[in-house]
Amino acid sequence: MLRRLHPDQPESFAFTPANLKWAEAQISKYPPGRQASAIIPLLWRAQEQEGWLTRPAIEYVADMLGMPHIRALEVATFYFMFQLQPVGSVAHVQVCGTTSCMICGAEDLIGVCREKIAPEPHQLSPDGKFSWEEVECLGACSNAPMVQIGKDYYEDLTAERFAEILDELAAGRVPVPGPQNGRYASEPLAGLTSLGEYESGRTQYNASVQLAVDLGDTVKRIDGSEVPLRTPWLKGAAPKKAAGAGKGSAPSARTAPAAAPGGAPKPKKPRALKAPRKSGADDLKKIRGIGPKLESLLNEMGYYHYDQIARWTAAEVAWIDENLAGFKGRASRDGWVEQARALAEGGQTGVSRGAGN
Repeated sequence: MLRRLHPDQPESFAFTPANLKWAEAQISKYPPGRQASAIIPLLWRAQEQEGWLTRPAIEYVADMLGMPHIRALEVATFYFMFQLQPVGSVAHVQVCGTTSCMICGAEDLIGVCREKIAPEPHQLSPDGKFSWEEVECLGACSNAPMVQIGKDYYEDLTAERFAEILDELAAGRVPVPGPQNGRYASEPLAGLTSLGEYESGRTQYNASVQLAVDLGDTVKRIDGSEVPLRTPWLKGAAPKKAAGAGKGSAPSARTAPAAAPGGAPKPKKPRALKAPRKSGADDLKKIRGIGPKLESLLNEMGYYHYDQIARWTAAEVAWIDENLAGFKGRASRDGWVEQARALAEGGQTGVSRGAGN
């Protein structure tokens, strides 16, 4: 398929400060002279920022990496993950049209796209909120037919349910992704035939859907506000300034648990409370990675408030990571301390901002 740049291009492109800092950190993963290896993540971040990949963005990234513009254009036009034309402001819908999905009704889903979005792929809907395309296998064959919307899969679809999902998104709501027919994951339609002993201890949704629900916004594009930048490969050093880019800055000292001499810090239980303060417990679900089940677990352990979590040391984070039954490693992985600090100081996280709080 011939892929060309869109005829209407903006005048310029520049990363936001948060995305620039992120880009410089990605470049620092590679040894001197190998910065071009960061081309795909930087192009992807530019697309997340703008919604689609413009020519100024491609050339901007090429300049950051010291590459000829044509080399960056070769990458952008080769990979179908890069959208070379404007996409819907709410969501770009990708309908899997390969064998399993086609047999199970993908053509009906495409019909919904033609009716509710636009007659042809890559056309914007009249209100500019949606665009769509048919793609090759997305690897969810057991849950056919399915579509990818934003970052998540909507599976086991019917034309009627798919139309409802588009209506919900258009109204500003975010439907729960994953199977739409009551299945937990990709077990047999008639129910589990093995591993039934694990059913009682599972989370409300399967892992990928649970994370999407915890985030609260599956179609929101990455904008640098999700979690503080973490660069564990630099061992606390600031990312080096990239060619043609702005000045980088050091990540927070609390970005990840600092290793003590001779290894990781010895876990230490953080101070807990017997009950929330008179003002009431904080909504810990505003911290990315904490859903209703994790919030309940933290409350049972004596942690109710943002400022409690904000004061955790590296050793205390290590203790929490070890003692979250079924969620080990979550506190450090998702940067709870930094998010809690922001909330305690009256700021916001990506979750609270997406919820309009």
